[in-house]
Amino acid sequence: MSIRRRLSATSKPNRTAEAAGTTGPAQRLRQQRWTPAGSAGHLGADLDAVPIAATDVLSPPPPPLVVTPAMACDPDTDMPTLWLIAREHPHLRKWLIANPKADAALLEYVSQAGGPGIRDAFGILFGEATSGEATG
Repeated sequence: MSIRRRLSATSKPNRTAEAAGTTGPAQRLRQQRWTPAGSAGHLGADLDAVPIAATDVLSPPPPPLVVTPAMACDPDTDMPTLWLIAREHPHLRKWLIANPKADAALLEYVSQAGGPGIRDAFGILFGEATSGEATG
């Protein structure tokens, strides 16, 4: 059998199947589509008839953490968050120096990484005058 004859034989609709009441491939595909859990369980269940999940089950995730100077100074802030501030928020590093929970490793990192106001903050921590004059 030639390729043309094979293609024409496979592309012709099966009229005997339609007459017998069976469905075509498109209809079978619509009937076999995935239906969400909780539906009637049969193939081809009407998706409009499926109830929507209760709103208390689906709740939005918590908002992302907003890093502030108060968080950097707070002794109740956990160490991983303090390290996150030290690594990713250079404008808040000076506030880490004022945190009593900041350990030597964190302060060393802040000192080496630098940033705006770091030198002045360490000067205040060590009791040095920032303007060059002795206080007294």
